[in-house]
Amino acid sequence: MTALDQLLAEVSGERMGATVATLAGDAFAGRRVGTLGGAAARAWLSRHLQGIGATVATETFSVRAVPEIYAVPTAEWNDGPLAFGRDFTLHLASADTGQSRRGSLGVAGADDPAGRWLLVPAAMTLSEAYLHADGALGLLVGRAVDGDGWHFTMLAGPNPGPLPLLSVATGLWERLFDAAGESFSANTPIRRIDVTGTNIHGRLRTAAPGGADLLLTAHYDGVGDYPGLRQSAAADNGSGVAVVCEAARIIAAGLPAEVGLSVALVDGEETGALGSAHHAAQLSTRNDRPLVINVDGAGCLHEAAAIEAGGPAHGILAVLDQAARHTGLPLTAGPVASDNRRYAAAGLAAIGIGAGMAGYHSPADTADRVEPATMVAICRLVVATGWLAGADATKLSSLIGDRR
Repeated sequence: MTALDQLLAEVSGERMGATVATLAGDAFAGRRVGTLGGAAARAWLSRHLQGIGATVATETFSVRAVPEIYAVPTAEWNDGPLAFGRDFTLHLASADTGQSRRGSLGVAGADDPAGRWLLVPAAMTLSEAYLHADGALGLLVGRAVDGDGWHFTMLAGPNPGPLPLLSVATGLWERLFDAAGESFSANTPIRRIDVTGTNIHGRLRTAAPGGADLLLTAHYDGVGDYPGLRQSAAADNGSGVAVVCEAARIIAAGLPAEVGLSVALVDGEETGALGSAHHAAQLSTRNDRPLVINVDGAGCLHEAAAIEAGGPAHGILAVLDQAARHTGLPLTAGPVASDNRRYAAAGLAAIGIGAGMAGYHSPADTADRVEPATMVAICRLVVATGWLAGADATKLSSLIGDRR
């Protein structure tokens, strides 16, 4: 058995599963940036990194206008209650109205808007709908739900508009068009708050002058719980955090003396990858140029792991391909719209790895749906990539002038 194979044999799905279960627990309340749940997760992760031998520090940054649903939203059609999260959710462009508004249903552009909740036709933009909404109580737009029947929760999106705005499950929204004139009521308790995000940095090894420096990253924040809606964020991105921590633990002792290794568990990815943008700017200011491997979503592998390379990543991408061949994991080029893009935009060689997830941004993203075998496969890929990169830094010529 080679030295690499010995390291790969140490990867534990059970250990990573325990990490995911902890991060998805009630105590961490979905880990939205700036919340008590996020702070509790940060404290636990800091201790976890210290436990694998890392020197840990944190770094704060500002996050403006985070949407917060501060009470359970309610909606009724002909006095029959609709289910928040399934039948409807609050659109990010909604105005904040804590009190319920009751009126009749109508269609934007076709009915008198005064005192009505207006259904916005699919071909009509919100800007156009506002032109037909003088005196309206609010707007209803159709939106598809996922395979589990949940609306996706998003934190990054448009600014609030002038009216209450609900997203309604497509099937229900279509039925409401046949209910013009019937009674509808709803409230939209959503506000924007400024919060502080906090990145967690763990240094396990310091690179010698001229030695390669590896940076493993994953975001630890989720979209967070809402009143009446538990969103544990197990796969997104508890699974990525578990993989990165496990990979760092395993390869820390197996790298050549001159190779550095650190972990960044970043905050605020769900609000626009703000934590990684903050960290990437710091690295650029210090002229640090680590090789970045980011994992976002290691919960449900189908046929192949998605890989996105950015920045001067030709060398590390070649090593990643060699690692995939060694571990037997199929790879495919695909979008990994995560923190890797922030590091790449700062001119760093960055690889994003994604392996799917069940229940994206919804209450269905639970720990029991994260596949241990998927985490093992992705962790083995990260371990092999890091070990091969450190064992033969000559493969990483992309650090010297390769700007493809």
